[in-house]
Amino acid sequence: MTLAFKPAETFRKDFTYRNSEAGILRFPFPFAEDTYMYSVNIEPHLPGGPSPAYDHAFDVDEHYVAECKERAIVLAEDPNRCKVLPHMTEAQWDTLELIMESFAKDYPEHFSLQKNGTRWSWENRPLGLKDSFTFGDLSSLPYEPFEYITRQAQGDFTLQDQRDNNLFVDGGMVTTQADWSLEFDIGMTFHEWHGPVPLAHQLGVFDRALKFLLRLQYGQPVRRLNWTMTINPRLDTSPENYPVWGPDRNTVTPENVAQKVHLRVELQTLFRLPRSNAILFGIRCYLASVAELARVEKWRKRLHRVLRDLPPELEDYKGLTRYRKLVVDYLAPFDDGAPLSRGPQPDQTIL
Repeated sequence: MTLAFKPAETFRKDFTYRNSEAGILRFPFPFAEDTYMYSVNIEPHLPGGPSPAYDHAFDVDEHYVAECKERAIVLAEDPNRCKVLPHMTEAQWDTLELIMESFAKDYPEHFSLQKNGTRWSWENRPLGLKDSFTFGDLSSLPYEPFEYITRQAQGDFTLQDQRDNNLFVDGGMVTTQADWSLEFDIGMTFHEWHGPVPLAHQLGVFDRALKFLLRLQYGQPVRRLNWTMTINPRLDTSPENYPVWGPDRNTVTPENVAQKVHLRVELQTLFRLPRSNAILFGIRCYLASVAELARVEKWRKRLHRVLRDLPPELEDYKGLTRYRKLVVDYLAPFDDGAPLSRGPQPDQTIL
């Protein structure tokens, strides 16, 4: 299937990003029930599921070209958004191979990879790139291999080195994050990185998650969803740029709440890498406005119930305090209280 890209979309200033009707229906809605509590919720990353976003190892959708352009803008402003510690070179090549092979297999009309021993040729037609390089030779690419390939993929990526029975954040490409900093977190252990999350530590969520991930096998990737909310369709909500996006929270009114407030969902995928034994952690960000989600009957009712009953600790952690009630009040008239089917699928095929 040939994707119809929307290269002129913007994620800053005039914010022209929008989802098509098909884009709304494929959105990875994160709520399987009418209430939410932070949990591990890890499952095998296999094709299929309630959204086409799960069909391939790395999802490419209508926003691909625009998101790659946005990443280039962020990196031009702050090159430190991509950083890999020196001992992770082998993991860089692992990442390049995994993403290139996955793209070429899953989207052959848009990407191709040819191998002749260590001499590889890569073509990315949507971005107009065509490069030949020697696998393992850093000097044969315009960037280091991790940066080269993650500039061409949607979402953020971190590299977790496994040692001393722990995982360490020892590399990353982070330009679309929900208020956390690679510059601050690089080198941290698994528990240090997740330190700010309320309730989950007391529940033992991260202890269980770490034990599970230390046993992650090559060829058996896993996935989970996380979510927050963002004002305007802004991908770069980093601590470094808080003065740019933080004041947006004060601009929400009853009149504009449905257009301004966006549900921000992260499809998080974890892959064991073959040579380095590191873990590639993909954090793919999806945005949909409350108005777009309200076009799906099940989702507008469930989102109302989840936000209405959200524990105060999670409301504060996710930064929703200033506008959660506005969203709940907007969605309330759509919710008749009728029972909803279990699972996050939209239960409709047209809008």
